[in-house]
Amino acid sequence: MLLVRPATLADADALALVHVRTWQSAYAGIVPAEYLAALDPDTWADRRRARMAEPSEFDTLVAEEGGRLHGFVTYGPYRHGAGAVDPTVGEILAIYVHPDAQGRGVGRALMDDAVAALAARGVTEVRLWVLAENAPSRRFYERYGLEPDGERDTFRVDPPGGAPVDLAEVRYALRVG
Repeated sequence: MLLVRPATLADADALALVHVRTWQSAYAGIVPAEYLAALDPDTWADRRRARMAEPSEFDTLVAEEGGRLHGFVTYGPYRHGAGAVDPTVGEILAIYVHPDAQGRGVGRALMDDAVAALAARGVTEVRLWVLAENAPSRRFYERYGLEPDGERDTFRVDPPGGAPVDLAEVRYALRVG
């Protein structure tokens, strides 16, 4: 049975592995291959542990089954500007499901719990950013009820030994409550 629960510091290694493997799968052909190949779960786990040890306005939920972590979602107040947040609007900062667990309802369960938690905080809209070329994720968000709201931005990646690459992002929004 799938269990969605708050992430703990003990989840850092598994979270990092899901994050890296999902990036390498979902962003193949979108993000430069040398960037994806250089992603290291141990480095990401160290960064995650450091972030989890600090107080934050953002929460992370994990989905596990049989003791194996299949995915996670991080959510909180909407970020805009340099460090500014808007607590009246919610944001899904990240949602990743390990490629081996995709298509089994893990993403939906994570979204359901994150959106419910944000609605309980009184937000009336939830937003997220997705790479414009990430068609499978965009379809997932649209099936969930999110819609592009016309806002666009870029996400920069710095491949090792290469020039920075700016990737187009599209913002999606969902009315809640």
